[in-house]
Amino acid sequence: MTVKVDATEPGDRRADPLTGTVSAPAWLPDRPQTTARNDIRRPTRSYAALDLGTNNCRLLIAEPAHFGFRVVDAFSRIVRLGEGLGLGNHLSDDAIERTIDALRVCRDKMIAKEVRRARLVATEACRLAKNGPSFIERVRSDLDLELEVVDRKTEAYLAVTGCASLADPKAHSVIVFDIGGGSTEIAWLDGQAPHAFADPCNRIRAWDSLPVGVVTLAERHGGVDVSRTNFEGMVEEVSELLLDFTLAAADAGRAHNFHLLGTSGTVTTVGGIHLGLARYDRRRVDGMWMRNGEISTVIERLLHSNFEQRAENPCIGRERADLVLAGCAILEAIRRAFPSDRLRIADRGLREGILMNMMREDSVWREGSQR
Repeated sequence: MTVKVDATEPGDRRADPLTGTVSAPAWLPDRPQTTARNDIRRPTRSYAALDLGTNNCRLLIAEPAHFGFRVVDAFSRIVRLGEGLGLGNHLSDDAIERTIDALRVCRDKMIAKEVRRARLVATEACRLAKNGPSFIERVRSDLDLELEVVDRKTEAYLAVTGCASLADPKAHSVIVFDIGGGSTEIAWLDGQAPHAFADPCNRIRAWDSLPVGVVTLAERHGGVDVSRTNFEGMVEEVSELLLDFTLAAADAGRAHNFHLLGTSGTVTTVGGIHLGLARYDRRRVDGMWMRNGEISTVIERLLHSNFEQRAENPCIGRERADLVLAGCAILEAIRRAFPSDRLRIADRGLREGILMNMMREDSVWREGSQR
C-alpha cells in the first residue's frame, strides 16, 4: 500500500494500480520533523519502497534529486518466504518468522529516516499461499505495516519502470525480464523512447508473468546437485511457459539494435562472475553489457561446479548456491526464445520502479525545476 502523510489531505486515495492506495501509516512517529542542529521544522523528503518477494526482503529509502533520486538507506535479506511453495501451497512457520524479523528491521529504518511516503509490496509467495492473507494480517497486527499484494501485471510494469533507463537509447526493441524467486516477469518494449524521462510502460507491447522462479524451480528439479539433464529439464519447463509470450513478441528481435535487459540476482551474479569480482560490487555490475558467448561461458562454468564451489564464490554465497542454476535455466530459456548478442544487466528493479512512480506522482522533479 502506498502510505502518504499529508495533514491537509488525510483522506486522499488514488486508484492507479501502479501507485496503490493512500493512507497514513501507523508506524510513522507522531512528532515534528526537525533538523538535527537547530530544531527548525522542515518536512522530510524521504520515500521508501519495500519489495517482499519469494526469496528476498528488500527496502530502499531515497530522497528526490535533480534527476532521479538519491539513496539514503537500503536493506536486503534472504528470507525464503516462499520456501516449500514449489511443492505445496502454504508459507511455513519458520519462513514467516524469518520474514517478520526482516520486516521489523525495515520498519525501524523507515521510522529512523522519518519516511514521508512508502509503498510496501508483496509478490508471488503471498499471491500463491493459502495462508497468505493471514500472514498479511500478522504483519499488520505485529508491526503496523500494511503490505500490498500486487498482481502480476503491476509487478511486471514496476520492474520495467525500475530498470528501463538502462535500455540502449538507440534500441527500437528491448525484451526486459525480472527473474524472481516465485515468478518471472517479462515484457516487450517496442519503439524508441521519445526522451529520457518518458514513462517506459507506454512502450510495452506485450508482457507476461511466468509462474516459475528460482526457488520454485529449484525445489521441483533440485538445486544442490544439478546435472546437465536436470538443467535442460528446467530450461524446457520454462520454455513451455514462455510460448505464449514468444508468439506475442515474435517481431521483437527484428527491430534495430534489439537487445535483452535483465534484472535479478541471477543476472547480476552472472555479471559478477564474468568480471571475476572478489566481492560483489554493484557499481561495476549495474549497467554492464555482456555478449552472448560470455554468458554461455559463465553458465558452463557453473554447470561444471559442485555446490561447495558455488557456495565459495563471493558473487553467489551459500544462501544462494542451490538457486543460481535454476536462475540460469530461466535465463537460458529467455535467451533461446529471443536470441541476441547483447544483454544489459540491471541491479535495480521493483523498488526503483515504486520510487520513480511515487515521485512522479508527487511532481517532485517539476517542483525542483521551478525552484
